[in-house]
Amino acid sequence: MSSFHPPKRCERLHRALTECHRKVAAGPGREAACHHLNRSLAECLVSSCCPNESDAVWSLCSSGGTALKRRQCQQAKVSLSDCLSSHQQ
Repeated sequence: MSSFHPPKRCERLHRALTECHRKVAAGPGREAACHHLNRSLAECLVSSCCPNESDAVWSLCSSGGTALKRRQCQQAKVSLSDCLSSHQQ
């Protein structure tokens, strides 16, 4: 994890997750202890790379709805996936 440099707004979460991994031994205990930090960092990174697509998924997929909203949610997920793919090295 030390060679990774997150966007400025995600740095605090990255440091906290690194510290959690340092303090808790590998295994189910670490997964449980660090889960919320891992998820929060992932969400921060995704929203930093693809803010519009991420916002669309949050707004369209946050609850159930009509068939139209479900289709829009699926399209938003595809757009987010495409955006994230374009950022892979």
